[in-house]
Amino acid sequence: MPVKVFTALVVVDVQNDFMEDGALGVPKASEIIEPINRMAQTFERVIVTQDWHCADHVSFAANHEGKKPGDKIELPYGEQILWPTHCVEGTSGADLAKGLRLPMSRVIAILKGNDKNVDSYSGFIEADRKTHTGFHAYCEDRFINRLYICGLATDFCVMWTALDAIHLGYEVFLVTDATRGIDMNGSLEVAMDHMKMAGVKMITAEEVINREIK
Repeated sequence: MPVKVFTALVVVDVQNDFMEDGALGVPKASEIIEPINRMAQTFERVIVTQDWHCADHVSFAANHEGKKPGDKIELPYGEQILWPTHCVEGTSGADLAKGLRLPMSRVIAILKGNDKNVDSYSGFIEADRKTHTGFHAYCEDRFINRLYICGLATDFCVMWTALDAIHLGYEVFLVTDATRGIDMNGSLEVAMDHMKMAGVKMITAEEVINREIK
């Protein structure tokens, strides 16, 4: 008997601080708002992840004397890139991006990176690779087994979320025209290669909207 498919749209970190004029702006980020809004209307389940940091978070360059964004430090869980201060809990920068219109009665929000000593790229597991966000448990409880992933940034949080989803056994689609990357020293191409090799399937927003609804 074929396995019944239960789907969710995953909107990764589409927050004000990641828009072009935000604290950690992603080039052309605003271009993904319209396709995400259109896709969201076709899903019964929309899972939104949000960076949600305290002001003294370990990943902020401002919290390390003599360091600047892009520098790297060693933490107990490994190498950590330092970032501009962004998505601080309770600030407008941490809010979902202006213009994002999601069916809120169908949305669940997953907050990540709220431990001051641990960064988080993946929506599933934080950078210590031990701390789970609750994303997987939510999906298990609802038998969700297929994820359509979009958002910011392709080469960091989107990639890590997609790779962890594959590892956890989900069927994963990356909505290629509803993601944008930072592209640090070729990181976008590397991320796309990693996802394709892991088994992430590529799809467009229009194909998602016109899929057979299940």
